[in-house]
Formats: sequence, C-alpha cells, structure tokens
Amino acid sequence: MTTVANILDGLTRDGELYEALDDGSVRCYACGHRCLIREGKRGICQVRFNEGGKLRVPWGYVAALQSDPVEKKPFFHVLPGANALTFGMLGCDFHCGYCQNWLTSQAMRDPNSDVSVNYVRRITPERMVQAAHDTNASIVVSSYNEPLITSEWAVGIFKEAKAAGLMCAYVSNGNNTPEVMEYLRPYISAYKIDLKCMQDKSYRKLGGVLQNTLDGIQRAHDMGLWVEVVTLVVPGFNDSSEELWDAARFLTSVSPDIPWHVTAFHKDYKMTEPDNTPVQTLLRASEIGREAGLRYVYAGNIPGRVGEYESTFCPNCNQIVVRRTGYTITEYRLTEDRKCPNCSAKVAGLWPDKPSEVKLNGWGLPRLV
Repeated sequence: MTTVANILDGLTRDGELYEALDDGSVRCYACGHRCLIREGKRGICQVRFNEGGKLRVPWGYVAALQSDPVEKKPFFHVLPGANALTFGMLGCDFHCGYCQNWLTSQAMRDPNSDVSVNYVRRITPERMVQAAHDTNASIVVSSYNEPLITSEWAVGIFKEAKAAGLMCAYVSNGNNTPEVMEYLRPYISAYKIDLKCMQDKSYRKLGGVLQNTLDGIQRAHDMGLWVEVVTLVVPGFNDSSEELWDAARFLTSVSPDIPWHVTAFHKDYKMTEPDNTPVQTLLRASEIGREAGLRYVYAGNIPGRVGEYESTFCPNCNQIVVRRTGYTITEYRLTEDRKCPNCSAKVAGLWPDKPSEVKLNGWGLPRLV
C-alpha cells in the first residue's frame, strides 16, 4: 500500500543542514528544535529523516504554487504592487490549532491531511524560475508550510532565481537557528515572521518555544534582512493589552522600523471556539504598537474596516506615502531615493528603484500557477 510517507520519502535527497554523529544518529539544524534523529527515525517535522546515518530532506516538488500580491505575505515594505511567486511543500515543525494551511502543514502528523499528497507535483528549480517569469513575478517566496524545514529545496530554487534577477524571501514561524540563517542569507532579502504570542506556555501548546522565535526575529534583523512581523490576534489567547504591549515593546527594542501586522483570527482547523477577532481589538492592538514606538503598524484580514492602518505613513510628517485597500496599492508617493515627498524623511523598506513602475489598482488577488 502506498502511503504519504512512501511518496514523500521518494522526493528527498541528502541534506546539508545537519551534523552526522559517531553513533549513526544526526543532529538537524534546520529549525530551533535541533532534533537528534536516530537511524530510521524522523524529526519533529516528520519530513526530515535519518537513512543510513545521513539526513534525507524534501526535494523536487511543490504542494502549493501560486502568484500572490506581495502584500498577501504580508510584506508591506517590499516592492509594493509586485507579484510574488509563492511555493510550499508539506510538513511543519509546529502544530498550531488555528492553521489555515493545515492540510499541507500537518501532513504525516494529522491523518485528516493525508489528502494533501494529491497536491504534490514534481518540478525543477529552473521550471520555478520560468513560472516566475510567466506570472510577471519580481519575488520568489517560500511559504504556506514552514519553509525552514525545507530550506535545502528553497535554496536550490533561490540560486536560480537570484541568477535570474529575482528577489527571494521567506514567510516563516521564526523558529530558526544560526546555521540555517547563514545558509539562507546569501539568497534571501526579506523574512516575515509570525510572533504568535508572548507567553511561553501558550507557545508550547503550538509546538514552539517563545525564546526561539524572539531570538529568530533578532537574528534575522541583525543579519541585515528586511523583517516584517505578524501577530494573529486570537480572542482569549493573546489579545490582552498586557500581552500586546509585551510584543510591541520587544519589536521596538529590536528596531522601531519593523512593520508589525496585527491580523484578525477566523475560526479554522481545530480552533473553533474563540470568536473571530473584532475590528476594535485590531484597532486597540494597532494603537498599542504605535504608542510603544513602532513606526509602521498595520491591521489586517479585515480590508476596508481599519482606516489608516492599511496604509504607510511617513514617520516624520505623518503624510500617507503608500495607500492600500486590502492587497491593492492605490497610491504610491515615495521618491526614487525612498523618501517622503513632503518632508524628505527616509521611509524604511525595500522599495522599487522606479516609482513609476509600481502597479496601482491591481486585482489584489492570488492566481494559481
């Protein structure tokens, strides 16, 4: 009988992010779990495994592939209006009860996600670059499941993408290690991280460790990557003003230029008891972010209902420099040298070289590839 494991194990190659130990086990460095994997066993993610004293890792397929507005990642300070060819594989090192991508992220962990094997399609890095060109994408992004656990495959794609003049980025839970970040650093320019809460006990319920993610945010910023952070605000889980203040203060301590996206929870997967996040909660979280000293705070997942928190304002004169509705750019006012046209203050981000080429009033919707 063919199983999900049989199929996925056949789509692997020898990994690079590990240490082989004398007893035949391996120590994986792809994520903060740093799994010690014995012969014939799997890591927490289930998709990295020890075969004959070597670590086998996912390679040569995607389980999700589409062209998204870069704002959907969300990256609000990276090439506004651009298309981002976004790919994902199967598996994750967390098990969040509210995951909207659980069908792919929980493969080999939740039998209900076994259907995800039907999404698998073989592909080469070269074909991925061609898909980027075909969809007029400026950015290639690893996302949907947790990209850290498939970093060898991501780098295989990113090498080709960078050579073709494309920007590359990660959308991650931030449970990274120094080793995986050094491995990725030559290829990625931007790194979006989910800061899920500020209580370690709550983080462990999701399969993570709070300090690992805090360190991951600091590490990515210190390496010179453009970092944006998302907190999904879940009623009764992480929506207290105290916890939101803790998150905002931490991000400000790393850099007040880090964009903080506070986004609305909706019932999904195993977390169906909390109510969906009210608009007022997002506005309260956004106000906390600004009061804590963050220069760029956004409220997401409820387009058209959060007022000024969809757009980018100059941190000096408070004039709008990028106006958005949902994932659509309706006005772009930054100059070629990335400055506010009103007061000439610098606005942090990875902005386009030619403002005239920013796509305005686009569809703002993803497209399957």
